[in-house]
Amino acid sequence: MTDDAVDSAYSWLRLAMTLLIATIASVGIWIYIAVMPAVQAEFGADRGGASLAYTFTMFGFAFGNLAMGRAVDRFGAATSIAVAAVLLGGGFVLATLAPSMMVLNIVHLIIGLGSAASFGPLMADISHWFVRRRGIAVTVTASGNYLAGALWPWLLADMLAEDGWRAVYLTLAAVVVFAVIPLSFGLRRRPSEGSLAAAAVSAGAASVSSGLSPRALQWLLCLAGLACCTAMSMPQVHIVAYCVDLGYGPSVGAEMLSLMLLGGVVSRVLSGMLADWVGGVKTVLIGSILQTIALILYLPSDGMTTLYTVSLIFGLSQGGLVPAYAIIVREYMEPKEAGARVGFVIMSTVLGMALGGWMSGWIYDLTGSYTMAFLNGIAWNLVNLAVILMLIFRSRPGNKTGRGPVAMAAS
Repeated sequence: MTDDAVDSAYSWLRLAMTLLIATIASVGIWIYIAVMPAVQAEFGADRGGASLAYTFTMFGFAFGNLAMGRAVDRFGAATSIAVAAVLLGGGFVLATLAPSMMVLNIVHLIIGLGSAASFGPLMADISHWFVRRRGIAVTVTASGNYLAGALWPWLLADMLAEDGWRAVYLTLAAVVVFAVIPLSFGLRRRPSEGSLAAAAVSAGAASVSSGLSPRALQWLLCLAGLACCTAMSMPQVHIVAYCVDLGYGPSVGAEMLSLMLLGGVVSRVLSGMLADWVGGVKTVLIGSILQTIALILYLPSDGMTTLYTVSLIFGLSQGGLVPAYAIIVREYMEPKEAGARVGFVIMSTVLGMALGGWMSGWIYDLTGSYTMAFLNGIAWNLVNLAVILMLIFRSRPGNKTGRGPVAMAAS
């Protein structure tokens, strides 16, 4: 086995570099949650208006996952990541110059676009370098996204309190450009034609046995991902603002967000292990059930200790959902199209985050509380569950891909 073969020492080294890049570059989609109260106060916006910058970020992130995914398929991960780092750093600088909320919203499209290469495209890229442990590799890569959300708001909390959100953005611009671009050089190798051909055979067999065409499966995954992440966004986007409303302050909210996301990291790793055993579809089903339960637990919770506990439960429940969709794509679809296919499905999940983040703020402005916003999230998650259950029952009798093509190839 050569040093660039799948499941090799190089595969694990590449995974380590990928995780570091994701942990740095994913800051673009999390930092606004921490600075949103400060931005709202500066520009005199209402909660729904202040939430729009996050929505714009997620729109950029959504379409960036598709565009950068295609770029990874065509040009490789190294070039795509370097270009994305320039976009992200530039977006942070431009945001500090924004004279109004509307301009800031538009600039956050660029921030979202630059952050995109650190998620779906990286998951698609690393999936080429593993077979037996593909689930673990994909979910570890996805964990960089949550590590970014857990670490960066905490690391920059003092700077935010003392120097303001603009100083935070300028600092992040420098970190992204001077750290991510050098790291991207380590991803210059491309997967071998032999490994791609073997993966294509496995995916073709799985696609036939599922009883669904790749296009039909992709669109169903998009619907499930949209609904799943519309529900997921309620606690993730609004936990800081919720704590401010309850009188606990933004620092407590940031700690709850960090706890939630650290729980998500654990959930993602465990979900990767589960996906290597039972396959991506059943992993999504289990995660969706747990997310529904966690959202219900938020309804009676307004005490500080209770919210810390429920936030951890929520993180442990839902962290593996989004990367599991990427695993399903790699189990059932053509590997040479992995970047575009994964990017398209991840785009739908991010659009769900954007929709849910704005919708929760809008519902809050209408009702004066977050109770109906939590109920709205629960309803969306039931839609996701319905789609996944349909996928399971739609599969042909005797389908043996329930453990996943990855698991079958390893056995």
